[in-house]
Amino acid sequence: MNAALTVATSGRVLRQVRTDRRTIALIIVVPCVLLGLLAWIYDGTPVFDAIGPALLGVFPMIVMFIVTSVATLRERQTGTLERLLTTPMGKGDFMMGYAAAFGALSTVQALIATGFAVWVCGLDVAGPLWLLVVVAVFDAVLGTALGLLASGFARTEFQAVQFMPAFLLPQFLLCGLLVPRDQLPTVLEWVSNVLPLSYAVDAMKEIASNADPVTAVLGDLGVVAAFIAGALALASLTLSRRSA
Repeated sequence: MNAALTVATSGRVLRQVRTDRRTIALIIVVPCVLLGLLAWIYDGTPVFDAIGPALLGVFPMIVMFIVTSVATLRERQTGTLERLLTTPMGKGDFMMGYAAAFGALSTVQALIATGFAVWVCGLDVAGPLWLLVVVAVFDAVLGTALGLLASGFARTEFQAVQFMPAFLLPQFLLCGLLVPRDQLPTVLEWVSNVLPLSYAVDAMKEIASNADPVTAVLGDLGVVAAFIAGALALASLTLSRRSA
């Protein structure tokens, strides 16, 4: 990979997103709206404090999956990717450039969503807020990596969105948010142990309940980081120049 080409790709993606107000709204506003709605629904109860930290990671992951998978598919449909790959740029440069660009957007998203959840919605966590932001960024980058992977199998934007239930819904059901993972049927617990969102939710729960969660959270983040790297590697292998 070439660092200069990766940086150039990131800059191009960020310039494109800057002119797309709808995408900016989807990335920045939607997670805050969803968190605010939940805080309103569970106002006066301890439920939002219990599930809010986990959803602070789930919502950005879903949003970044949608944005990334559709944006990458458009690059193929318009022939941009094909033209780029006739230059010295490789698939790895393209993937890392996209991951870096949306990683930067994820950081902004996580800062705003965390601030909104804590200072507007009244989310109370025992652990440090900066660690909550870090985990939220990792979750959003995971969504980006999975979106890049899913885009390789889609031929239309509608198909890209359809992949969301296949990639994300099983993780949402088995991550421990609805039922503690150790209370799942044995087979489902085994499945949950190999899904990245399970570790992201574990990290968020640890931050919510533990005043000194750094050691425990680092292990979970290591697993999420490994999944991000694996998804990006697979995405570079499955990326095609054009949609058939």
